[in-house]
Amino acid sequence: MKSLLFPFLVLLIVSIAFLFPEILMSWGGINTSKFIVPLLQVIMFGVGTEMSLKDFKGVIQMPKGIFIGILCQFTIMPFLGFALAKSFNFPPEIAAGFILVGSSPSGLASNVMSYLAKANLALSITMTAVTTALAPVITPLLMSWLGGDYVPVNFLEMMWSIIQIVIIPIAIGLIFNKFLRGSIQWLDQIMPLISMGGIILIVGVITANGRESLLEIGVLLILACILHNGLGYLLGFFAAKASGLDSKSCKTIALEVGMQNSGLASGIAVQMGKISTVGLAPAVFGPLMNVSGSLLASYWRKRS
Repeated sequence: MKSLLFPFLVLLIVSIAFLFPEILMSWGGINTSKFIVPLLQVIMFGVGTEMSLKDFKGVIQMPKGIFIGILCQFTIMPFLGFALAKSFNFPPEIAAGFILVGSSPSGLASNVMSYLAKANLALSITMTAVTTALAPVITPLLMSWLGGDYVPVNFLEMMWSIIQIVIIPIAIGLIFNKFLRGSIQWLDQIMPLISMGGIILIVGVITANGRESLLEIGVLLILACILHNGLGYLLGFFAAKASGLDSKSCKTIALEVGMQNSGLASGIAVQMGKISTVGLAPAVFGPLMNVSGSLLASYWRKRS
């Protein structure tokens, strides 16, 4: 039942956002979209507390897997996002959100799924760490190249947004993990709950703000996100297999490629001032990838 709690709460908050959007759009006269970036920073701090500099050692220990994984991460999903946005003929800002999801690094969810799938967890953690570290440069670069025709993209502003949302909080979390891990036990215990609650609230706020756009293209957007996610798994797996990697590493790269840091994409959409349009694809993609990732990880776990 615990494994079903998160998707159930996501569905609940999405239902509330559709039926009573005003509840999630403004609190005490303050637009709730202003809470998204601080919430993401808290979540990223939590990610940092679960990491250490050892997570980057995998670059030296398994360079081939890391190189192939990063290459797949920053080619397959961005170009898939661009192709799907073109194919579905989404409005410009919706299309830009799709490309933004594809251009984002992998997130912590892929590490969890790699663990559940009995894949190469060390490779997964290192890939997430390295792609996150590269994101301030590569994500704005890809967005300028592939999404520049849909929305204006300021490279330096987007780079600084990613540093603020991801790099600085994770760095603080790494320092906390190094010097204070275990000394504040109540914080260690509540951080996962805060992270889960933050993600649920972010999905609700974005859904409420983008309700009208979702009502117009909701079914198409869901279908496109399913294709984006599913093809990411498929192409990631077979690209790794064609490169001669072992089965566990192929599964890991499939999960890393198919599961994006949709929270980061949502935060960038907020910083761009386009939460109700650019932010829609990340809001739909995030819950879908968690469901599909859980199913795929369970399948691979049983087969292994």
